[in-house]
Amino acid sequence: MSTQSALLKVMSDAARKAARGLNRDFGEVAELQVSRKGAADFVSAADLKAEQTLFEALEKARPGYSFLGEERGLIEGTDKTHTWIVDPLDGTTNFLHAIPHFAINIALQREGAIVAAVTYNPITNDLYWAEKGKGAFVNDKRLRVAARTRLDDAIIATGIPFLGHGQHARFLKELHQVSQKVAGVRRFGSAALDLAFVAAGRFDAYWERDLKPWDLAAGVLLVAEAGGLVRDADGGEAVLETGTICTGSQDIQPLLADRLRAAAA
Repeated sequence: MSTQSALLKVMSDAARKAARGLNRDFGEVAELQVSRKGAADFVSAADLKAEQTLFEALEKARPGYSFLGEERGLIEGTDKTHTWIVDPLDGTTNFLHAIPHFAINIALQREGAIVAAVTYNPITNDLYWAEKGKGAFVNDKRLRVAARTRLDDAIIATGIPFLGHGQHARFLKELHQVSQKVAGVRRFGSAALDLAFVAAGRFDAYWERDLKPWDLAAGVLLVAEAGGLVRDADGGEAVLETGTICTGSQDIQPLLADRLRAAAA
């Protein structure tokens, strides 16, 4: 059954509302006001507008919930048990280069656990969504992680450290260990969609380091509800705290984790 709950409908409506502004700005990249947030880490006017839209829509629907967003940080609400974790534009660099692969991420954390998730790709109009204990879906179709069991059949996703971000030498060691054992490695530039694609069975597994809670919060629930295994890159379970991830199907995730351990040896 793929009927959304009232909570999921609130989240989906907010994502679609924010997407209207992003769609208008997409393709007019040259016109965007872009400020540098850090080395090779851009934030656009579109990004800020989208977060404002999400904040207003979610606050109106669920007054008092706390809000953790990429642009504005943590805004404490009167309800300390609930926190929205939001990335208004995951894949900003893709967006600014007119590459049609980015997403809006909304997760709800209740008493420390992620209980609802939406990842929306405005370009393809694909809405990935999940609620704890109720499965994961894209639009109205149930999601399951891939059934492949062998690493040499598997496509693995990752993120590559860039200027001013990440541990480049460690990544190259990990890539060396992984790439020689798998059917392919992909780097698409949106952690949110990498996780959605694992949930959808397109990627068999995904690993990355140096991520933020808003990159991961929605996707970890999508993968878990699609039957996948979610761990941090060093084998622990505190993914949002460590900002690292190694996730995939029950068969492939342990094999990928072995490769990452070999890289550290």
